[in-house]
Amino acid sequence: MKAGIVYTSTTPELIELVNREVKKQLGAEAEIQSYEDASILAEVREAGHVTAGAAARLVSLFMQATSDGADAILNCCSSVGEVADAAADIGRYTGVPIVRIDEEMCCEAVRLGNRIGVLATLPTTLEPTKNTIKRVAREMNRTVTLVDGLIDGAFGINQEQFKEMLLAKAKEILAQVDVILLCQGSMAYAEEFLQEETGKTVVSSPRFGAEALKKALAHKGLI
Repeated sequence: MKAGIVYTSTTPELIELVNREVKKQLGAEAEIQSYEDASILAEVREAGHVTAGAAARLVSLFMQATSDGADAILNCCSSVGEVADAAADIGRYTGVPIVRIDEEMCCEAVRLGNRIGVLATLPTTLEPTKNTIKRVAREMNRTVTLVDGLIDGAFGINQEQFKEMLLAKAKEILAQVDVILLCQGSMAYAEEFLQEETGKTVVSSPRFGAEALKKALAHKGLI
């Protein structure tokens, strides 16, 4: 059993966390192949939206993983999650499902509360994630209120500084929300800290993405 993990921006912490969650779900014997192209997110950040070129390079990573024999693919970037949605039909045709790391997390947030605080370090991640929350809420016949929490200047800083900025932003919106959602997988290391400090339920994507990957493989009869 082979899983292709696609990244558009990586930190050692993110790769370690995603691999750990995937191994937990699929078992230590599962083969994991990572595919990375940091230029995709860099271009999206610069343009302020997903460009045609960035989308094409992401799809090429999906196709490379397919050519390399992946049984399923996990897309780890929320900024380009809608590209993964667009590529889903290709995955169904090839028999290699393309799974978003964040969709089930968004569903869980909707299940947990009607007022969702959405925290991100990039506007290009915040808006697509909000779109996904709104879509899954419609599909679940739920009405939600989204409260933005864009943490300016926090992208790429060290963990301790980030936790301080994350907590400060969370406190600004705390009275307005039932649950806090961390948009980027790279934020997941702060989930437990933020939950303890705020007393609110906090969700992040890696564990949900790994569970969705397992479900896709189980649907194929591989688990």
